[in-house]
Amino acid sequence: MILKVYVVMLLQFMIWSGYTFIEWLSKHDQLIYKVIMFFVFFYLAFIIGNKVTNSAKKTFFITTLSLVVYTSIHYTMALLIH
Repeated sequence: MILKVYVVMLLQFMIWSGYTFIEWLSKHDQLIYKVIMFFVFFYLAFIIGNKVTNSAKKTFFITTLSLVVYTSIHYTMALLIH
């Protein structure tokens, strides 16, 4: 079970990294398009996580947790660099 959570977290970190890269590429887009893109990536992360864990509740918790951890690391590193 722990290994499945670890695999899902790693996959979702890759998804969040892809989201960050694409958001950077679309820095001139309107906010509504960025919000739609976020929900598309969240849905993708959820679907991939659900395929591994086979539990919607666990997947939602892991997806939310991975998003919070990734965002925390991302902004901490941004503060340290600038």
